Amino acid sequence: MKRKFIEVQIGNLKLGGNNPIRIQSMTNTDTSDFKSTFEQIRELVDAGSEMVRVTVMDHDGARAVPKIKELMIKEGYNVPLIGDFHFIGDKLLEDNPACAAALDKYRINPGNVGRGKNREDNFSKIVNIAIKNKKVIRIGVNAGSIDEELFTKLMDDNAKSKDPKSAKEIFTEVMVTSAINSYNTAVKLGQPKNKIVVSVKVSDVQDVISCYEKLHSKTDYCLHVGLTEAGLGNKGIVATSAAMGILLQQGIGDTIRVSLTPDPSESRTKEVQIAKLLLQTMGFRMFQPLVTSCPGCGRTTSTFYQNLAKEVNQEIEENIKEWKVKYPGVESLNIAVMGCVVNGPGESKHADIGISLPGKSEKPFAPVYIDGKPHIVLRGDNIVAEFKKIISSYIQNRFQ
Repeated sequence: MKRKFIEVQIGNLKLGGNNPIRIQSMTNTDTSDFKSTFEQIRELVDAGSEMVRVTVMDHDGARAVPKIKELMIKEGYNVPLIGDFHFIGDKLLEDNPACAAALDKYRINPGNVGRGKNREDNFSKIVNIAIKNKKVIRIGVNAGSIDEELFTKLMDDNAKSKDPKSAKEIFTEVMVTSAINSYNTAVKLGQPKNKIVVSVKVSDVQDVISCYEKLHSKTDYCLHVGLTEAGLGNKGIVATSAAMGILLQQGIGDTIRVSLTPDPSESRTKEVQIAKLLLQTMGFRMFQPLVTSCPGCGRTTSTFYQNLAKEVNQEIEENIKEWKVKYPGVESLNIAVMGCVVNGPGESKHADIGISLPGKSEKPFAPVYIDGKPHIVLRGDNIVAEFKKIISSYIQNRFQ
């Protein structure tokens, strides 16, 4: 019998169950600067983020949250707003009821809400505020701030065992047990199961896979998936894709965040773009037309096919917002830009629109295929402009 996983309603968005895998992101502005924070939220949502998290680390940040939410609603960006709380979340929410009311979800890190009795009290205070305001909580266990008391206990128990586990196995057990214990506590306090999201984030790829697989096998929780810190540039993209690709393929993950270290020269929105590409290339969601292009080899000594692929991608980026409004379904379009006769005709026939450019020693013409059939042969100096016109015409005719 197929297991039923819990669906969570957060603001105007549904997570889990049979809903699409949702994309979220997080601002890196000073939350107390509510105007700058809103502007970054605008950028992230425009890029495709469906939820945005902000740090609430002090009273100034907490007082700014209602102003941020007010701007979001006024400007038509009423996506769920999440508050990220560490160390003193209970006090910030207690002392700033307007912040508690404005947020759609509270992120709680059970590893740093306190120790012993204080931990239980502080955790309970946040959950009770969520219950009072009918808000969702995320129980976010992080490898960098695990429950030290639980870790010590499990390590001590393991040392006494006749068949001790490895340190990595104990680490995974601590992460998963902390999440389950915190979840059960929240439910006992009265938090509805359909208002709880759980995560067990680690930076190491193999560790994060192990943690989520074990948690998934034991529970029916709505899961937020991601690495705690994926890293910078290509390393971050590869680590994210490797870990999330394996988990998502197993059906593990209802909402994701790509936690890239931002390059000072790049927009914060890159993490959203990577999340979209990951979901689309794996076939889980469609966001914009995808371009298949070959890597090149000794047969493709010309850079012409590379430039054409780049121009086609730029054309999509510049027009996708308008296209999605005018031509519903256009995001499912597949385009092939190939560089020689080896795979060019075959890949072009498999795409909705494809072009096979001449490689080294081939005749200087480029056959275009539409819906698997030969359409036209392009020659001369205007191939780029002509191919882009063909794409535009195809979109208008097919998706009108």
